[in-house]
Amino acid sequence: MIRGLFFISLLIQVTLAQKPAAAPSPKKWLTLNGNEPLVIARGGLSGLFPESSEYATKMAMDTSVSNVVMLCSLQLTKDGIGICQSNIKLDNSTNIALVFPKASKTYNVNGQQVHGWFAVDYTSQQLSDNVTLVQNVFSRPSSFDGLLPISGVEDVVGAKPPQVWLNVQYEKFYTEHKLSVVDYVVKAMNTMSYISSPEIGFLKTMSGKVNKVKTKLIFVFLEPDAVEPTTNKKYSAILNDLASIKSFATGILVPKEYIWPVDANKYLEPATTLVADAHKQSLEVYASGFANDYFASYNYSYDPTAEYLQFIDNSQFAVDGVVTDFPPTASEAIACLAMNNGSKPTKGNALIITHNGASGIYPPCTDLAYQQAVDDGADIIDCSVQMSKDGVAFCLDSPDLMGGTTAMTSFISRATSIPEIQQNNGIFSFDLTWSEIQTLKPEMISPFGTNAGMQRNPANKNAGKLMTLAEFLEFAKTKAVSGILINIEYAAYLASNKGLSVVDAVTAALSNATLDQQSTQQVLIQSDDSSVLSKFANVPTYKRVLHLKEEISDAPKQPVDELKKYANAVTVPRPSIITIDGGFATSKTNIVKELHAANISVYASVMRNEFVAIAYDLFSDPMVELATYIAGMEVDGVVTEYPGTASKYMRSPCSNLDANLPYFILPAEPGQLLNLVPAEVMPPAAAPSPALDVADVVDPPLPALANKSDTTNPADVAPPPRSSGMVFVANVGMSLLTIMVLSLLSLGY
Repeated sequence: MIRGLFFISLLIQVTLAQKPAAAPSPKKWLTLNGNEPLVIARGGLSGLFPESSEYATKMAMDTSVSNVVMLCSLQLTKDGIGICQSNIKLDNSTNIALVFPKASKTYNVNGQQVHGWFAVDYTSQQLSDNVTLVQNVFSRPSSFDGLLPISGVEDVVGAKPPQVWLNVQYEKFYTEHKLSVVDYVVKAMNTMSYISSPEIGFLKTMSGKVNKVKTKLIFVFLEPDAVEPTTNKKYSAILNDLASIKSFATGILVPKEYIWPVDANKYLEPATTLVADAHKQSLEVYASGFANDYFASYNYSYDPTAEYLQFIDNSQFAVDGVVTDFPPTASEAIACLAMNNGSKPTKGNALIITHNGASGIYPPCTDLAYQQAVDDGADIIDCSVQMSKDGVAFCLDSPDLMGGTTAMTSFISRATSIPEIQQNNGIFSFDLTWSEIQTLKPEMISPFGTNAGMQRNPANKNAGKLMTLAEFLEFAKTKAVSGILINIEYAAYLASNKGLSVVDAVTAALSNATLDQQSTQQVLIQSDDSSVLSKFANVPTYKRVLHLKEEISDAPKQPVDELKKYANAVTVPRPSIITIDGGFATSKTNIVKELHAANISVYASVMRNEFVAIAYDLFSDPMVELATYIAGMEVDGVVTEYPGTASKYMRSPCSNLDANLPYFILPAEPGQLLNLVPAEVMPPAAAPSPALDVADVVDPPLPALANKSDTTNPADVAPPPRSSGMVFVANVGMSLLTIMVLSLLSLGY
């Protein structure tokens, strides 16, 4: 296991050592002293590994800024040895309940009755010999559970992090159990850069003992209604007297909501004056509670770096440090993204291609989603073309209106089953006229379903309007985006069953917009049907893109040679490039290299900010995922629902691994973290995806356009009016039986 960790460390060091680091240009921070905000790793990289474990500490040091601070929350064992655990109970973060199943206790902890297993009941030897760590957040990987012992304070210090922060939470409790936290900290304080506590009495005692030049004392605020044990005052009341804190501390550590409150609907409220007020008192301010896999506010669009930037780069103030479970993400926000809005994308970086516009922020394919994409710096905006019954081409992700609009409430009677398109019933655009479709409102949808807790911005639930293809093309020309991608699907079905030619509609629209001529804007024609792409072969300025929807693991020469006849590029699912198993990036394929060798561009699809879509070993961080595909796998473009996040990465100097910088946003190396996991606890490896086959590439020619009179949907036939007289309603092709039934209905039967 140690060998595997050493390999990862060596890999990172080699990458960082590509060129000697040069001193970055100084930034003017709005911190108390103008210094760069600190990255404070709570228990190391505890978002991935068990808190304060050897792995968590080492990985945090290897992947964070050079001055990262390692935070250890102190608990004392029966024999007075310090261990690092944030909770006074050990049963949520270790296997102690299995080892000592009948040894739980109930203690009074600062006025609360707490039941569980406590370090104070065991010697350090008992714990190190019998108890192992587990991940204490259930949504995080359990693959490293049971592998590592509890870390002592000395273990963390012995790893030689740049700085150590000792957080003392329960001095009063340990005093009641005849253990002196003060004596322990006095012996250890020479190795501590920071000592913090939510107990004023303890900090006042330590104030006369520490070397204040070497060690800073920080007062920790708990929740506003919690009671501070020394004064018996609520922390909200203590907050009103910052001047008194200056007498025993050099700074404060507060939950992040003390600074940027979040309302009940999960939107940011205006910032408080806390940072400015504390800085006026010469108190440093540190914020806690940062984690990539915790939803904070819709304002951040699931991008964890956006939250950090809100606290350090808002033009009003900057906190002096952030306490985080994911120090690599905090590091990239501080070292790479802050005060970087005016930078241009790094040359040679991949294209930013939208997936239905900025569909993570506004309803897909709406004018607002496209405008947001342009504002966010997308290179290519996309339109998946659908057809109305009366032949109007417009942009929407699917012909089924039930997913992306309010069609369910208006046209449920028009629902039908079309197995050629999807398994479930749908309300399809080609069964409604454009005027009917215009009565619908777009819907804000999540690709993770309603039960995953990953709802997208509800304030924009029905914002914007759908655009015709002509409107989309005019928008793209007016906004002068670098290019457009036109996605065409179900062309064969529309031609043979509905008498609609989506290819002709697209061709005409592009011609009317003069985009079939020499233009500064790129035009990408994408389809999963090679026969569609063939229809555009006569326009050499178009780039044809084959959409390979199914995952593949290899691209042999024969199907690649066939592919070159139809396309200049392919769009593939992300797992075709990096395989994912059990939430981990397990290996990488040769797809990109094989297709590049044939001069075929590769676009990776679809990038999403939500942490549930990102592998654990990419730190649940969309920036690291972008780096892994762009810098690591060298794809030519990324298809994303959050172009702003991709643009932010592209503009960052840290995305250029050839630059002389002290810190980079590094790509992950798929499969390396799993070297730390014993084979016997790993689930069986998933079967590999099939290789690309000629049948995946070559499709039959498009069918001839059916006569529209032969494509009438029976559901579209209106019932005859009821009257006392006999009324015959007969259409071409109507059966005699149907005529007889309608006649009887007209007579009241």
